[in-house]
Amino acid sequence: MEEENKNEGKMNKEGNMINVKYMIIGLLVLNILVLLYSNFQLIGDTNIATGVGTNTNTIQQTSLNGPDVIPKGIPEIYGKELEVSYDDVSANNPNKADATIGILGDLDVKLTLDEKQKERYINILYKLENGISCEYCCGARSIIFENGEAACGCAHSYAMRGLAKYLLINHRDEYTDTEILEEVGKWKTLFFPGQVTQKAAILKSQGIETNYVNIASNKYRGIEKGASAGSGMVGGC
Repeated sequence: MEEENKNEGKMNKEGNMINVKYMIIGLLVLNILVLLYSNFQLIGDTNIATGVGTNTNTIQQTSLNGPDVIPKGIPEIYGKELEVSYDDVSANNPNKADATIGILGDLDVKLTLDEKQKERYINILYKLENGISCEYCCGARSIIFENGEAACGCAHSYAMRGLAKYLLINHRDEYTDTEILEEVGKWKTLFFPGQVTQKAAILKSQGIETNYVNIASNKYRGIEKGASAGSGMVGGC
């Protein structure tokens, strides 16, 4: 009888040790799973913040939720090719800004569009969302006429036309017409940061989406009239 009690005690002790062992293993597995989940979440948040994991071959129209509408960094696809950065156009470095505007402006002079490209060019700069102008520098209806010829002689207009031509010739399949208009709009925002930022604030106050097409094209041209005058043109007119 005493022997049986000893054996039973021994079995209970071994059973308890096994249970403890499994509990420890279970806790370790649980901790590993928690760590893996946390790292996965962190990677996902980082990708969202930096754009990693998104399709860089198709530029999506950007909705600007914050107060700062000024684009920053190197443009995808063409930035390294042309050696230009949004950060190059700033009132803090007028010489760099003028040089960058000059790089884009030279494209307008050097590049020639074929008929198909010219059709898209006219659609983008003159028709789509009623085109895009340099209204803070001149009163032209658009930076081009309806036939595609230049309608404004300021350096900003040369730069916007030059970029549009470059993208149509070199990256026509990577950008839709709206995406090219948006990209041109980003540079216009850099050229007239005070005025465009003010316009974006007014659009937002009226519940209008503040993407680069809305704030830079002629779609809502003049909506900021009557408000405190914006200022801060970058680069020569």
